[in-house]
Amino acid sequence: MKFKVQKTTLATIKPFRSLFLQENNFQIRYNACHERGWTDSYRLTLGQHTVGYGSLKGQEIPDRDTIFEFYLIPAYRKYAAAFLEELIKVSKAVYLEYQSNDALLSSMAYEVARDINAQAILFEDHFVTDFQPPEVQFRLRRDDDPHVECSGTYVLEYQQKVVATGGIMLHYNVPFADLFMEVTENQREKGLGSYLIQELKRECYQQGRVPAARCALANKASKAALLKAGFKVAGFMLLGAVKN
Repeated sequence: MKFKVQKTTLATIKPFRSLFLQENNFQIRYNACHERGWTDSYRLTLGQHTVGYGSLKGQEIPDRDTIFEFYLIPAYRKYAAAFLEELIKVSKAVYLEYQSNDALLSSMAYEVARDINAQAILFEDHFVTDFQPPEVQFRLRRDDDPHVECSGTYVLEYQQKVVATGGIMLHYNVPFADLFMEVTENQREKGLGSYLIQELKRECYQQGRVPAARCALANKASKAALLKAGFKVAGFMLLGAVKN
């Protein structure tokens, strides 16, 4: 049988990408890269049949040097290694960036890439909390609120001052959304971050989305706040260089 990898359009791979999203029922970190036109798409064929796809994005946006999605119909996965090697050859990929909870790509990563390192921690919702810090109000941000770093749609107000801000990013694969927050420096280590995440989770569900989150590997404070607010570690963003 002849393995073939051919550059194609995003529209061509969309049916297979729907299968990829259905199988990987979690937030896809770089989902929006497709919609923003930052990706190259490749069709994987065996004989006359299209059996999957691969996608590349750039570590720098102008370049398409990083394989970040790879999907094969389950019945053809015995050929996964051969297809991935051919995708690397045809696309001239330099990097492999993937989520550790993507079982197919992560199962082959160490065969084709070296110097693999974690870039970020991925979180998924796990349990409900009920924090109620006294005198702290969760509300929508107003136009007259003072600007704070990482301004989001929602704020925490304490003693008539904004002490934290956060929001819900909706440019991820449905039904998932990404939560973010920032607590004013002099108000940290008081549980406000976890309370804000708790309330953002509730808002997220009310919008018909499933909350998820991520943080840098070294950001121990954010990790602690997310875990306290009912998230659990779902995986890691990993980046490696393709072996020569």
